[in-house]
Amino acid sequence: MAMAAAVGGESKRPMTREERKVIIASSVGTVFEWYDFYLAGALAANISAAFFSGVNPTAAFIFTLLGFAAGFAVRPFGALFFGSLGDLIGRKYTFLVTMTLMGIATFVVGILPTYAAIGMTAPVLFIVCRLLQGLALGGEYGGAATYVAEHAPQDRRGFYTSWIQTTATVGLFLSLIVVIGLRLSMSAEAFAAWGWRVPFLLSIILLGVSIWIRLQLQESPAFQRIKAEGKGSKAPLREAFGTWKNAKIAIFALLGGTAGQAVVWYTGQFYALFFLTQTLKLDATTSNIVIAVALAIGTPFFVLFGWLSDKIGRKPIILAGCLLAMITYFPLFGALTKAVNPQLELAIEKSPVTVIADPNECSFQFNPTGTASFTTSCDIAKSFLARNSVNYHNERAAPGTPAQIKIGDKVITSFDKRAAGAEGAAKEKAFNEQATAAIRAAGYPAVADKAKVNMPMVIAILTILVIYVTMVYGPIAAMLVELFPTRIRYSGMSLPYHIGNGWFGGFLPPTAFAIVAATGDIYSGLWYPIVVAGMTFVIGLLFVPETKDRNIYAED
Repeated sequence: MAMAAAVGGESKRPMTREERKVIIASSVGTVFEWYDFYLAGALAANISAAFFSGVNPTAAFIFTLLGFAAGFAVRPFGALFFGSLGDLIGRKYTFLVTMTLMGIATFVVGILPTYAAIGMTAPVLFIVCRLLQGLALGGEYGGAATYVAEHAPQDRRGFYTSWIQTTATVGLFLSLIVVIGLRLSMSAEAFAAWGWRVPFLLSIILLGVSIWIRLQLQESPAFQRIKAEGKGSKAPLREAFGTWKNAKIAIFALLGGTAGQAVVWYTGQFYALFFLTQTLKLDATTSNIVIAVALAIGTPFFVLFGWLSDKIGRKPIILAGCLLAMITYFPLFGALTKAVNPQLELAIEKSPVTVIADPNECSFQFNPTGTASFTTSCDIAKSFLARNSVNYHNERAAPGTPAQIKIGDKVITSFDKRAAGAEGAAKEKAFNEQATAAIRAAGYPAVADKAKVNMPMVIAILTILVIYVTMVYGPIAAMLVELFPTRIRYSGMSLPYHIGNGWFGGFLPPTAFAIVAATGDIYSGLWYPIVVAGMTFVIGLLFVPETKDRNIYAED
């Protein structure tokens, strides 16, 4: 127990040089992993043009599903595989493997020949790279957070691990800055031809730097101790999730912690960007810039709330972040509409729209992969209005009646695409033209007028959303580490984290769009993060223990 006392019991002292090196090495490597992972989203249009331009529709459907799986669904499987590896052979070597796997897969994307050069091999290789990235990311976070926490003094664990918590946001910020910088430094033609590859190629340099830094580190002292004492787990997955004693901890960590954290994280960063570009019709470059500015302002709060969690506890800060999000999301996003696109706000108020449709024809348009086809007259009408940020009321029509859009005294009849057969494309074009002309005449703008954007207010609102992110995310690593014993810590914390962030968080944008299309209210998609954050607030309050004073070096 001497090592435990030396590492976990010391307090009220400055950070040592070795601890500083641990934090920097772990954080830098994890930043680069997130940077690699986010590039595919930031450059999706260029990737599609390069690797999917000639793919037949059936193959494109399969590849899109696989690409989606790599981004979200595969991450928990990476957490299981690399988590168990980390509990078996050690934290240091496992996250060296995940980092190397991520860096090489990202670099390969930058040198992959296009579909025009090698045909179907191009999208296949791209999907393989994305699957490897998803698996690697599933293993990286848990290893880095565990490694830092097991080096931290007991009363500064929240502060030390909060530096790891900055990495996802800093990685997103870094990817946005690199992409924006390249777009502004060359012509659109040059960027489309080869410039988009540069961010991927840079990853090999970042990988080299990260490996060099991490090779200077020693194995976690807590892991060294349990190995020396012969107390390591021989079957960490079975021990972590196959017994109710530990499995219930993972369930409460998910439902009472990471699920709410994830939806607040995704709402404050990804859904905010989606709302700016898709709902408020602000151009992509300006949207990326204001998000980047808000991230730059808000990022230090990760460390602030991590530090504060060492003083007052993890739970109060995380649950307060969930509660604030629940209470203020609707007014904040309403204020964002007013600041970005006041013309849209006026149209919503002055020009009510009604969809008259048979409810049996209306689907819940949940389409996370972008591959589903909604063909009924109701779905076509509602999808058009939701894409164009038009609020509408629903009115029941007689069974079998084609859906209609009523805008003032204008009535536009929708159509069933499958019933239209060969004429479907022509009817869709005519419907879109007629409906677009009607909503423009009613005052719904095609794009936000940049001259009317209240930029300081936009940045202020986005910064508040990012601060909520820092409240729920800053202390979560310390809490997860402290919930599980050392012998199964890597496995135990990784799975609830990646299910929460990969599934609850990753499904947020398509779920929100489906709710908007169903209800006809551009703000109704916010009910998804509000309900999930509310669930986490209640379950976390009742069932998740406060962990800040736990001695993580004491084994049961």
